[in-house]
Amino acid sequence: MPSKGGMRAGLGGNCEMDSDLAAFMALLTTGIYVLTVADGQHHHGMSSSWVTQVSGEPPLLMAAVDREHFSANVIARTGVFGLNLVGHRSRHLEDYFLSPASRRPDNLQQMRYEMSPRLNVPWLKEAAASVEARVVDCVAAGDHHLLIASPVGTRINEADRPLTSLDLDYVYLGGKTVIRRDRSGWQA
Repeated sequence: MPSKGGMRAGLGGNCEMDSDLAAFMALLTTGIYVLTVADGQHHHGMSSSWVTQVSGEPPLLMAAVDREHFSANVIARTGVFGLNLVGHRSRHLEDYFLSPASRRPDNLQQMRYEMSPRLNVPWLKEAAASVEARVVDCVAAGDHHLLIASPVGTRINEADRPLTSLDLDYVYLGGKTVIRRDRSGWQA
């Protein structure tokens, strides 16, 4: 039986989401991005949907990164990252970064990209828009780091409707948990 908080104890004292909380979390709507990093000659990207603006003055955004992910270590060393907005015409970017083929340090080799002008982070040429950002604060939040970052430079490519989590047939709930999106009962 789930506790009041929607969590239940798992094996080894870990907490797991109960099915009602997982269903709620799956309904949260987010944009779809590719977060990119560079560390020397290593150029890497990862799918990122836990991103939002958190301040208007000064302009700040937040990206959540799993503490065990390759990108987290690079960001800890460099303090910078790129964020590439995935549009409907560039959905193949999300498909690639979710696939096993992308699970390696230099996973941008098959991508068309250029390095951003100020912070030297990868900007994907097929992304609808890109930003280079400097981390100004990092907050531990469970298995993720919340990276509060100041945008330093932007590039807007051709107009494209941003892809959102509702456009995907799956939902990332953290760690290695990805579930199929349940659209039963949805009206068009």
